[in-house]
Amino acid sequence: MAKEDKPSPWWSGDRHADIRPFLAARSAITKATRAWFDEQGFTEVETSILQVSPGNETHLHAPRTELVGADGARATRYLRTSPEFACKKLLAAGETKIFELARVFRDRERGHLHLPEFTMLEWYRANTTYDAVMADSVVIIAHAAQATGIGRFSFRGRTADPFAEPELLTVATAFERFAGIDLLATVADGQGDRKSLAAAVGQQVRITADDTWSDIFSKVLVEHIEPNLGQGCLTLLFEYPVPEAALARAKPSDPRVAERFEIYACGVELANGFGELTNASEQRRRFTSAMDEKQRRYGERYPLDEDFLAAVARMPEASGVALGFDRLVMLASGASSIDQVVWTPPVTET
Repeated sequence: MAKEDKPSPWWSGDRHADIRPFLAARSAITKATRAWFDEQGFTEVETSILQVSPGNETHLHAPRTELVGADGARATRYLRTSPEFACKKLLAAGETKIFELARVFRDRERGHLHLPEFTMLEWYRANTTYDAVMADSVVIIAHAAQATGIGRFSFRGRTADPFAEPELLTVATAFERFAGIDLLATVADGQGDRKSLAAAVGQQVRITADDTWSDIFSKVLVEHIEPNLGQGCLTLLFEYPVPEAALARAKPSDPRVAERFEIYACGVELANGFGELTNASEQRRRFTSAMDEKQRRYGERYPLDEDFLAAVARMPEASGVALGFDRLVMLASGASSIDQVVWTPPVTET
């Protein structure tokens, strides 16, 4: 690109004026969100950005840095991908209802719905089932729409009414309805059977030789399930198969599925919530397995946060949600890209 053809910087007056209405909407939504949590008796917390471990999911990538102590000793630290580890330590410490508007960071993420640095709204309720935080999520999304006065969310040709009764859909039902797959028939003893899932999927997605059960699951979810979610109203997709449990506990009445849910509007994932796992041994097993797979795929692994695992063993039964705040603002303000709703978008021009 010739120098004279380069766009003006984001801080130029004309470009800033174009997105100023979206930023005003962001401020209104932020105020409404904080007000709702205050009314519900939550405590707003501020947790550390630099962490011993940024999270232990296979496809999660985090920026890293190095701290130098007064004695010259060096220690690797990671920019957090979520405030989850710190918030759960606070639950172990005795906090019962907390929320945070957290700045979080992820490598390998950039697009209309992704930023390398973004805001995550995360909250937790101790001694509460995950049905309660599902209900919280629906209310918060409606409050965001109310704060801007928007009647319907719209994104890439899809619309959703944030005030309508949400659709409740299990993951197994979604796979049967949109892909004709009996998903739970491919899950046994806490594991996914790759061979049976691949056979059930057939030619619906491209499967490679090194794709795991989770890889195939994700491909079907992205290509065949997600585009159909949040159409006309919000969709609560719940009861994820246990191989995709992450930090959620297995459902006591059906160990094939986990107490995990996601919320969609206009095909856009807005929130991911759990009935939290409090079994430290099981959490360690999941983390270790994920890091083994990360090592195989990407040639690296993140350390386990031993302090976090100790806290998991002491925390009470709880439920929690992580909501992509920038995505919510984008939909509630009528913006077409996530870059329009952040005060200082990433500088990509060179």
